[in-house]
Amino acid sequence: MVPFDSKQAYAPQEDVYFDDGREIELLHYVYGRPDIGSLRGSPGKVLSAIDEFARTQKYLMNVGEAKGAIVTKLIAEVELGGYVGYSAILFGDALHRAGGQQYICLERNPEFAAVASSLIELAGLRNIVQVVVGTSDRSLRRLHAEGRLTGIDILFLDHYKPAYTPDLKLCEQLSLVRPGTVLAADNVIKPGNPPYLAYVRSTVEEKMRGAKGTDEVDSFDDKCSKQYEERQGAEHLNHGLQGDPSLVYQSELINSFEPTGVPDGIEITRCIGKNS
Repeated sequence: MVPFDSKQAYAPQEDVYFDDGREIELLHYVYGRPDIGSLRGSPGKVLSAIDEFARTQKYLMNVGEAKGAIVTKLIAEVELGGYVGYSAILFGDALHRAGGQQYICLERNPEFAAVASSLIELAGLRNIVQVVVGTSDRSLRRLHAEGRLTGIDILFLDHYKPAYTPDLKLCEQLSLVRPGTVLAADNVIKPGNPPYLAYVRSTVEEKMRGAKGTDEVDSFDDKCSKQYEERQGAEHLNHGLQGDPSLVYQSELINSFEPTGVPDGIEITRCIGKNS
């Protein structure tokens, strides 16, 4: 496998709040283990410790082993080239082993980002995984403007569901998505994401004819939409972004399960070209 030069991966993290401090409890749990020494520098053992906490203490909204294996395999195959850092550790380690150099993880909540950064450091991946604090859209624009994000090899979407399509369109508009880019979108069955699936499964002609300014939030229930507006503000959904409809996608659903055993799936989408 050929090592990467400037290839990067990006993963906006899960926008779920329990408001009971379980993420900080996780940090104390991991660092309070008697075998903490054996965890240092071992991504696999850190992930196992996180899984053990989620299984025996309190549930965590992580990608989990089953779906994580799908994306990990994808990373290794594509030559490449967030919440408490589970996916960042899992995929960052796979990226490193595949010859990649940088995995950028976007997390809006500063406390979650601090937990993720600490566990990433424990896993020995500080030089590979970078946690950026801020809303996904603002962080994407800033990283691009600073020249720190010029292209995306793998885009893992596992944050607030109505933001999937606007954030993808923003990446297209910034020319971060190009032929060869792979998109992996979690939770497309549970809770589901009709606007995103419709977009990545559309032809170029269908996207060209698509209505401008479609409000993606309308496709989700009130509880989901209001949570986002209360937490972050509806303006951050970037309504009306056209993206780059000339990009040609090939998309397929891979069925899997949540860590709780609930059936779910990951939509794997490849950008296979661009129509002139």
